[in-house]
Amino acid sequence: MGKTIARKIFEAHTRDTPTPENVVLDLDVVMCHEITTPIAINDLIARGLDRVFDPTKIKVVIDHVTPSKDSKTATQAKILRDWARRQNIRDFFDVGSNGVCHALFPEKGFVRPGYTVIMGDSHTCTHGAFGAFAAGVGTTDLEVGILKGVCSFRIPETLRVNLTGTLADGVYAKDVILKIIKELTVSGATDKVMEFRGPVVDAMSMESRMTLCNMAIEAGGTCGICLPDRVTAEYLWPFIGSDYPTIDDAVADFARWHSDADAEYSGEFNLDVSDLVPQVTYGFKPDEVKDVTEMEGTPVDQIYMGSCTNGRIEDLREAARLLKGRKLAEGVRGILSPATPKVYNEALAEGIIQDFLAAGFCVTNPTCGACLGMSNGVLAAGEVCASTTNRNFNGRMGKGGMVHLMSPLTAAATAVKGYITDPRPLLD
Repeated sequence: MGKTIARKIFEAHTRDTPTPENVVLDLDVVMCHEITTPIAINDLIARGLDRVFDPTKIKVVIDHVTPSKDSKTATQAKILRDWARRQNIRDFFDVGSNGVCHALFPEKGFVRPGYTVIMGDSHTCTHGAFGAFAAGVGTTDLEVGILKGVCSFRIPETLRVNLTGTLADGVYAKDVILKIIKELTVSGATDKVMEFRGPVVDAMSMESRMTLCNMAIEAGGTCGICLPDRVTAEYLWPFIGSDYPTIDDAVADFARWHSDADAEYSGEFNLDVSDLVPQVTYGFKPDEVKDVTEMEGTPVDQIYMGSCTNGRIEDLREAARLLKGRKLAEGVRGILSPATPKVYNEALAEGIIQDFLAAGFCVTNPTCGACLGMSNGVLAAGEVCASTTNRNFNGRMGKGGMVHLMSPLTAAATAVKGYITDPRPLLD
């Protein structure tokens, strides 16, 4: 019987097999941010274990409340900052060079096909877009990863997600993953790797693939994963160019991680996207999703553009495509947070930032803050936000607030109308 990409990665990284169902994996990358990591750092210090397994394999960023908004968040940042300096961690991104972790770290070339990656953050599954096994973990597993460079996992089953057809203009990766979650439900892929396959995925950019994988966790998945190919190699080429004579050689090497033709899957989910329309959430769970036409007319107070799901340059370009020459609807406020300084600079150079400013948006620094109601866009009770983020839990962006998840294009259309709007009629 053939093997899936996840099984191949597990076998290549197995340090120990304590039970037939569980393995201890060697880690290629341990990612850290200032919300979950200080707890692990303080516990390691208390145990007399203030050290790291390999400072070159640890990547650190302050990204949720940046710059710090009060003494508590400043203390969290200081713990991380002092630790990174103490442990000689060179890949530490402080205020000014920081960005949203799951956008910044891929952008720096820290994830490669076949890697194992953990972080104390549920959306670590984003990095599976590169053909890696990447999973969010709890504090204890994060501590062990920092200290020993290993993590224990159950051997995963894989759910194959086959995407066929052609996306219509105005329909994007965010709409695809929302539709998948709607059909699978929030528990449909529990403890499974979601392997995204098919011509739709093949045609996607790395940014779109990251959007797919980012929200695998919202269907219960441990990791979303795509097979690494030429698109992957071209994205990574600035970092791997010295490792291969040509991109063709890199693509050929990546193929060793591909799932075998006779690989065994726990199940398959098939979706023809040809008739898919923009999708929007309506309740407090990511699987409560409707076609945008069913939500048309729902009033909003705030538009938020950003996050590890949809804050990349591709996302900003799509939103600006619709916003250019238009204004925010009266009574609606808009907030843009480019995911990284690089994205911010690219958007400046292309005139996208000016388009957002001219439309009436507040453009703020790269941060995760608004997504989980910590800073830079928190809602008041009773307020409604059209958001390009990944979670619509009750109170997620502020106690008593309502979040409707949607693509950047749908959010842009909603911004200019003041209520949830199908973007397609507004496209030139």
